[in-house]
Amino acid sequence: MFAMSVPWWEFALRGVAVYLFLLVFLRLTGKRQTGQYAPFDLVLLLILSNAVQNSMNAGDNSLVGGLVSAATLIACHVALAHLTFRVPRLARLVDGRPQTLVQDGNLDRALMHRELLTPDDVAAALRAGGCLHLHEVERATLETNGTITVVLRRAGRGGTESGI
Repeated sequence: MFAMSVPWWEFALRGVAVYLFLLVFLRLTGKRQTGQYAPFDLVLLLILSNAVQNSMNAGDNSLVGGLVSAATLIACHVALAHLTFRVPRLARLVDGRPQTLVQDGNLDRALMHRELLTPDDVAAALRAGGCLHLHEVERATLETNGTITVVLRRAGRGGTESGI
């Protein structure tokens, strides 16, 4: 239970390597993947966690090895949080930037395509933001966490109606 088959530092090194790999991999999948988990996204994450488990523990199932791996992942997460707080360029690299999805009722379809957003995804976000039509939207922003925030036009401001 307490005897490890590999040195403790190897657990830490493997944990850092897996953490960085998954960070890059998940960042490259786009904002939709991190902000809105569909059932197939959750299945992917569960299978992914199982797939990288052996690469982290080198076949060692000891309690100490598991605790070292867990502590390493938590330390990586805390260190990255501190670094992104202190280094804005790193934060933009890790988190990305918010992007304008709708401006004055005009939908950016190229952004939808890049981020794999369907018209139903956008329509659901607009409804959650309190509107039914694009012409009611002053701005809708795809946030860095994948959520879409909607700012409605103020009463009295007109616009042309466009569909999704």
